[in-house]
Amino acid sequence: MESFQSGEYRQNTGYRAFFPAKINRVFTFNDLEMLPLLEAASLKLGELNTWSELVPDVDQFIKLFVVREATYSSRIEGTQTSVEEALLKIEEISPERRDDWQEVSNYIEAMNECLAMLPELPLSSRMIRRAHEILLQGVRGERKSPGEFRRSQNWIGGATPMDAAFVPPPWTEVEELMGDLENFLHNQQTNLPHLLKIALAHYQFETIHPFLDGNGRIGRLMITLYLIQAGVLSKPAFYISDFIEKNKPHYYDHLTRVRTGHDLRPWFRFFLAGTVETCDKAVSSLKAIIALKSDCETNRLTQLGRRMPNARRLLEHLFSNPIVRPEEVATITGVSLVSSYKLIDDLVRLQILHELTGARRNRVFVFREYMDLFQR
Repeated sequence: MESFQSGEYRQNTGYRAFFPAKINRVFTFNDLEMLPLLEAASLKLGELNTWSELVPDVDQFIKLFVVREATYSSRIEGTQTSVEEALLKIEEISPERRDDWQEVSNYIEAMNECLAMLPELPLSSRMIRRAHEILLQGVRGERKSPGEFRRSQNWIGGATPMDAAFVPPPWTEVEELMGDLENFLHNQQTNLPHLLKIALAHYQFETIHPFLDGNGRIGRLMITLYLIQAGVLSKPAFYISDFIEKNKPHYYDHLTRVRTGHDLRPWFRFFLAGTVETCDKAVSSLKAIIALKSDCETNRLTQLGRRMPNARRLLEHLFSNPIVRPEEVATITGVSLVSSYKLIDDLVRLQILHELTGARRNRVFVFREYMDLFQR
């Protein structure tokens, strides 16, 4: 750890760019002071994995974890979409917020496609480029080479590379550096625990900055994909973007410190602390979901008598899709549109559904109590 060299700044035409060192090698982890935090983070991740395997019908709820991550990860880049808005249809979003909504929607699609690809295709440059292609389709960065590594210089902060806060390596270095990063991700002999390995990989990706736009979101998406591929998680319930968003200045400071001081330890400690907090929140959410579902099924729906079977079918749907419209209720339950309104009224009375729009037509209803578990 003490001998780690992050790379060096070199003078380019009118500005200095950072040339990161390659990381696909054997490491010696010898920081005894970090061991308690590493152990705590690993245990918390194991606890989260256990909960995600034991919770009945957990796949119902995972969709909301993905939506939450997409919302918070995109928020770091300046979007304002809420978790609730992310689940609406685009025509239900006010025109001035549709660009933000589309960016979050693209992130959800990118994450879901990568998760579906993982059993057949490992986390790789090919998968990362595909995620990037989806992320930038039809949004503000769509002209910035979606799905392709950059072929020009980019920079962070400032109007030009000359006054930028950070200038990544020239584009001519990107292909080789990304190849090294991919090899590192699949190297079983690095001697690094999985949490430190993905922390280092995330740092390296953000330093390479291989795309003209969307690097932050792709770099954060990689974290969950790696943990699933490595077998550390069986379900995509771990998302650290909320922690990063709340501690954004510290996040950037730690990445900068690695580059300028060759010191990984503060960044590792930050990442491990974020892992502990993220796992605690996820486990707390899963426990709250179980309690809410039990309360709805045993204390509320039982008041509906013979209408309870249709209400139960609708409730199962709401745990996967907590925003619903009367026409959808009719389809889900197989009842008439008139009966669907009566069923919705029942769930409103039981404080399961709440009307979202305030309109008399084209009304939209939300399972607010459930949604709130993902917005706290």
